[in-house]
Amino acid sequence: MADAIFREYEERLPKSILDEVKAHLPERCSEARLKRIMEAVYEEYRQALVDPGECVGLVGAESIGEPGTQMTLNTFHFAGVSEMNVTTGLPRLIEILDARKSIQSPMMDVYLNGSYKRGEEIRKVAERIKETVFQEYVSEISIDVVESLMTVRLDEQKMAAVDMSTDRLIRVLLRSLKGFTLRKTGPASIEVKSTSKEEPLKEIYRLKERIKSVYINGIRDVSQVLPVKRGDEYIIVTAGSNLKAILKMEEVDTTRTVSNDLTEVEEVLGIEAARQQIIREVLKVLRAQGIDIDSRHILLVADAMTMSGHVQGISRYGIVKDKPSVLARASFETPLRHIFNAAMIGERDALNSVIENVMLNQPVPVGTGLPGLVTKVRKKTTT
Repeated sequence: MADAIFREYEERLPKSILDEVKAHLPERCSEARLKRIMEAVYEEYRQALVDPGECVGLVGAESIGEPGTQMTLNTFHFAGVSEMNVTTGLPRLIEILDARKSIQSPMMDVYLNGSYKRGEEIRKVAERIKETVFQEYVSEISIDVVESLMTVRLDEQKMAAVDMSTDRLIRVLLRSLKGFTLRKTGPASIEVKSTSKEEPLKEIYRLKERIKSVYINGIRDVSQVLPVKRGDEYIIVTAGSNLKAILKMEEVDTTRTVSNDLTEVEEVLGIEAARQQIIREVLKVLRAQGIDIDSRHILLVADAMTMSGHVQGISRYGIVKDKPSVLARASFETPLRHIFNAAMIGERDALNSVIENVMLNQPVPVGTGLPGLVTKVRKKTTT
């Protein structure tokens, strides 16, 4: 009998909602109770629908714009970690809605598999993720002026934390340094000598500063890492983002690890993931400010930004340039340029949207201005 009730609502409710009701239905549910549940679901669905002719864009813009004026200019700083800031508030919201390719504080939330998410050896994983240069393994650098050679003493404690050996460091340095010989003179000591015949001492002094910035290991562009506990598990928050590289690590949960860089998410995971990340990031910013906005307004913005198949900002270089209406494009920025360009190619404006009709003082195609006559009534002529 339950199947008959579900069939009755197949034409009235989307299949996804019916499947969700079936999944959460109690094991023993009477016919009368199921009928009441379906009526309540249908009523809730009806109230969620938008009326034909409703100007959803304008309502969404007002709903986001009005509380957005109350937002503050915030930058959150992680205590105890140098140079690890998070851009929040209005600057972050502008970054998202403009779909900027270069953001102020790119970050990743790295979720882990197995025992790592319980905090076991999480610091070792964090050290493997962090981009490390040679300077971080150095405890002391000294130069012998007479012999024209440089001796580098290494930090054994730092090397042990990431299972780094002196031999491996030498191999990495040899790939980056040309014109020098490197020799291991102890368990944590390297001797560097220039092979240049002219002014070897001068070359050694130049190398002293250059050698410090040589990339050794870790994931590039990840400058800081911070293990934190969220709920019942530990995750690693990073300053800097390299989603493609982090997803290759076996310890990382690839189904939940995310970046706040929309362009990178689109390139690595696709446009659907980028749309979802727009929604998450906007809601995160608004909730951090204590602003409660209906999520459907955010969904509308995310759909508009991604409907072309690529993430586009709400700017004259983004979704505005793709509007079919000349007047709609001219209403945003640089109106003369749009009008001149349209005139040069003979472009026409069908006046199908709201903006252009408002500009021309005509009824707009929303609400009562939406319906129109299909046929014209002919006046009866008298002979």
